[in-house]
Amino acid sequence: MTTTGADDSAGRRDPAARRTRLRQYQEQLLERMQAAKNGAGASVAQLGLGIGGARYLVDLADVGEIVAPVPVSPVPLTRPWYLGLANVRGSLLGVIDLARYLDEDNAPATPAAPGSSPRLLVFAPGLGLNCALLASSVYGLRHAGTMTRDGDALRDVDGNTWMPLSLAALVREERFLHIAR
Repeated sequence: MTTTGADDSAGRRDPAARRTRLRQYQEQLLERMQAAKNGAGASVAQLGLGIGGARYLVDLADVGEIVAPVPVSPVPLTRPWYLGLANVRGSLLGVIDLARYLDEDNAPATPAAPGSSPRLLVFAPGLGLNCALLASSVYGLRHAGTMTRDGDALRDVDGNTWMPLSLAALVREERFLHIAR
């Protein structure tokens, strides 16, 4: 039996073809990450999040990773939006409920959207803050370039409203940095 790149089952058994596909995938991923860091891809593909009943778009360059929620240890004498500390892969992260942060006096805790599971959106290391946002749902990549502007928001073809959210700007806000009551 000869092995060719066109034959899928044979290609899976051919280590050289597999390494070639893996190398191509890694090169494409590296190009996309570089584009996001340079700003070229940030306006095109962003991560869609559901937080407190609203939808947000986050630049991929600001995102470190997305993880399933882990136990959070409350920290006494902190703001209601500061949920506490979580251990994610050996790093302690402050966990923030953004819905409560944006409307501290009135917002209830971020509920999980029906049919979805909450996630923690870990900030990219380049932002210089060990932090994660609690998201009620993650909608995946969204292409902001295909959306229409509606004031400060964007509207997709399905009529959903998306608010841009800059994690880089968030970590520069004085109130965000002061969690103590």
